[in-house]
Amino acid sequence: MIEFHLDPQSGVATYLQIVRQVKDALRLGTLDVGDQLPTVREVVADLAVNPNTVAKAYRDLEREGLVVARQGRGTFIASTLAPASLQHHAELRQELERWLASAWRAGLDEESIRALVSTTLRESLARRVA
Repeated sequence: MIEFHLDPQSGVATYLQIVRQVKDALRLGTLDVGDQLPTVREVVADLAVNPNTVAKAYRDLEREGLVVARQGRGTFIASTLAPASLQHHAELRQELERWLASAWRAGLDEESIRALVSTTLRESLARRVA
């Protein structure tokens, strides 16, 4: 089961952080069709957020067809975003872990790492489109 983590410094609304984490888990194959999300009550207890915030995130995911709410039973994954093949994820994750270790050793803090990754990704995508 997924465990949500919030970053109050991110500037991203809480419900969007929950939606993003579910989508990321679907893309990475850590959540699959049929898996159950934590109940609204469980998320509220873990994160100390308003129940309406969690309900909104789950509604958004349901509207996108990614989850289905079953009255009295919970919210379940209905669709996946994982690519047809996840065979390279483990290897790529190991490479990323090594790169992150190098970044920490080089003295980069979390925000600098995020900025570097975000900028590099954006530039790489622009080159691919061009």
